This record gives sequence, structure tokens and C-alpha cells, in this order.
Amino acid sequence: MLDLIILSLHFLICFLISIAIWCGPKDVDSHSSSTGGAEMEPDGLIFIGKEEDIKKSQRITAKIDGREIVVFYHEGKFHALDSRCYRKIFACVISDINGQACIVCPWHKFKITLETGEGLYEGINRLEPSPTPKWQSKGVKQRIHKVTIDNGNVYVSPPDLSVSFDSDYFAEKYKNGGELAMGK
Repeated sequence: MLDLIILSLHFLICFLISIAIWCGPKDVDSHSSSTGGAEMEPDGLIFIGKEEDIKKSQRITAKIDGREIVVFYHEGKFHALDSRCYRKIFACVISDINGQACIVCPWHKFKITLETGEGLYEGINRLEPSPTPKWQSKGVKQRIHKVTIDNGNVYVSPPDLSVSFDSDYFAEKYKNGGELAMGK
């Protein structure tokens, strides 16, 4: 019974965090026709925001060519990923999993590393004499974006769309039709 109460509280907290993130004032919508929503600098980098502002808020969302991304500041580092996990919306908490900072999707509980976009799961090898759960990779599922800091400004590199990731499907679906197209 206590487990059910703890699980319910965890779900409620994750839900409230996702609502706060979704409705929060941290969104950036820079203006420029060359990238479809974000300011592109002469060197090809896209301005996201001021370093200190992102450090204070811990995360910020922005649109790059109509694609929504999220930039996290976690444990002294900036990370940028598509704002939708490789399944649905990407309002999440960050947890340490097997020594890696990971995003945990509040709906699906998918674990995605901030550093590489790799999906993780806990599985066992039944062939082992004493099978114990170990963290294993699903491969890279989430598109990450290179972050550059220059003179107190945070920039990301435009995505290289010649390589495909599972998160691209939902990033494009959201871009072209919003929540209704996703069959909520």
C-alpha cells in the first residue's frame, strides 16, 4: 500500500513539474526568417539566450527552423536536445542513472542521456548464473544539438538532418500539426 502511495506521489510531482515546464515563462521565440524562428549568427550558430539566464532557470526551450528544442544547464554543463522524447512530449526530470545524467520522461519513464541522446533500459541476461538487472543501451534515440558559449551567450548548431533519430518523427509531427496531430 505504501508503494502505491509513493508511486502516486511521484507521478503527481512529475505531472506538476511537466505542467510548470509546459506553461512556464522560459520559452524563447527568437525572430528571423533565415532559420524559421531563431536568430542565426554569421558563423551559422543559432542564438538561444544569455548564459546567466539559462543557468538560473536550469532549462529553456527555443525553436530552430520550427523545431522545438530544450537547452538544459545541469551540473555545470549545457545540453541541448529535441524537446520531444522519441515518443511524445518532453517535459521531464533529470536523474542520475548508472553515473550518467539522464532525462526521465514522465509519461513513458524512458531514460535518455543528456550527453549523447542514448536511450537506456534496465534488463537482465537470463543466461547468467545469477541474473541481475543492468543498465543497457537502446542506441541513440534522441537528437542532441551542439552547444557553444561565447561572451555570455548560448548558441546551438543547426541540426544535421542527414542523420535520422527516433525523436525526429515527433519533432516533425509537432512542427507540422501540434498536439492534435499527435493523437493525444
